[in-house]
Amino acid sequence: MRLYRPLPRKLECIGIGQSGFYGIIGDFDRDASMSQEYPNKLGRLMTLFAWALLLVLLAVLFSDLLERQVNPNRNVIGTVDADERRVELKRNRQGHYVSNGRINGRPVTFLLDTGATDVSVPAVVAERLGLQRGFAGQAQTASGVITVYATRLETVEIGNIVLHDVRAHINPHMHDRHILLGMSFLKQLEFRQQGDTLTIIQSYRG
Repeated sequence: MRLYRPLPRKLECIGIGQSGFYGIIGDFDRDASMSQEYPNKLGRLMTLFAWALLLVLLAVLFSDLLERQVNPNRNVIGTVDADERRVELKRNRQGHYVSNGRINGRPVTFLLDTGATDVSVPAVVAERLGLQRGFAGQAQTASGVITVYATRLETVEIGNIVLHDVRAHINPHMHDRHILLGMSFLKQLEFRQQGDTLTIIQSYRG
């Protein structure tokens, strides 16, 4: 037989019975339990947020690393020597020279291609740059003969090297965003290669 200790007279006077007293204690216990659960849930949410932030940072760092491997010349700095302007480019892991530059003052990415007759601009990039399509022509590629559209580039820049009124074409068949920097640009410059470094030289007066 369970014996309960009688309530003090004070509690009896205010109308609290034996069962009511234990009900109040139960309410206190529930409130204490809820107050403990809230910090626990908040802590779990903060942990999940921290992991999500860490994954985003790792993805950004990994993407930046891949971009550096593809394009090691994102910040091209030119030099001036006597009557020449020079730009040095590093070859990427695939053996290509990829570099940031500008067309008509807008940022682009170039892939140097001495096998291309003209500067070849993908149609999606040409649209972003606001280039106008001229007459249609044909160009020979590794995949065969394709139709391209003539255009002119007011300025083409790599580092401090700038050429004006460069012949180019718009290529609707290119799905890459790299612009092929062909001989209509490169033939006006001088090249010197040493190891994995290509030096582009522009002679000028004044």
